[in-house]
Amino acid sequence: MKIDILTLFPEMFDGVLNQSILKKAQEKNIVHFNLVNFRDYSEDKHKKVDDYPYGGGAGMVLSPQPIFSAVEALTDHSNQARIVLMCPQGEQFNQQKAQELATEKHLIFICGHYEGYDERIRTHLVTDELSIGDYILTGGELASMVVIDSVTRLLPRVLGNEESSQHDSFSTGLLEYPQYTRPSDFRGLKVPDVLLSGDHGRIESWRKSEALKRTKERRPDLLSEEDKLDKF
Repeated sequence: MKIDILTLFPEMFDGVLNQSILKKAQEKNIVHFNLVNFRDYSEDKHKKVDDYPYGGGAGMVLSPQPIFSAVEALTDHSNQARIVLMCPQGEQFNQQKAQELATEKHLIFICGHYEGYDERIRTHLVTDELSIGDYILTGGELASMVVIDSVTRLLPRVLGNEESSQHDSFSTGLLEYPQYTRPSDFRGLKVPDVLLSGDHGRIESWRKSEALKRTKERRPDLLSEEDKLDKF
């Protein structure tokens, strides 16, 4: 997968993209990250990328020209890439969206700053608008890092164990079941006996039951009406 990131602050990504799973994914040639400062594409003699909004109002609005030009240079005017605008007005990002984006070959993330975007960027350029929550950040950089991390870890061969992502919270529509490791008795706090039994059928049944129970307690909004009626 190729991931282009349009940002006015490319240095913000240095630590995130070059550590842990994202670094390993690049080393395995599974994903390639390309940071693009879209100020470089501005045709303004002072390299401006924003201007005052028509009709007045507070703040500055990102101009369409630099962003359009940057995207066109990255896609060669083709329609092969998913172009993602990070925006608090966008669709709420979730695990299902991450799985959808992980099937793509080319993603372009647009990270805004200032008061907002010229509306023509939304209506005539991007394919997706995404938000990571109902709150405002200084810019789209942090939000795009969250989405990129979530998508990249789903790519084949990125995680050491391919089954890891299949059991993550939200991957099955439920929160993940409780996990334990050694020692089996820590300060009198013991691992459930079923996990020490070696009976994989019982363990799988326990995990499904615990995942459903935890989801019912913490995120009942994720459950179907039938699931909500289950007794524990």
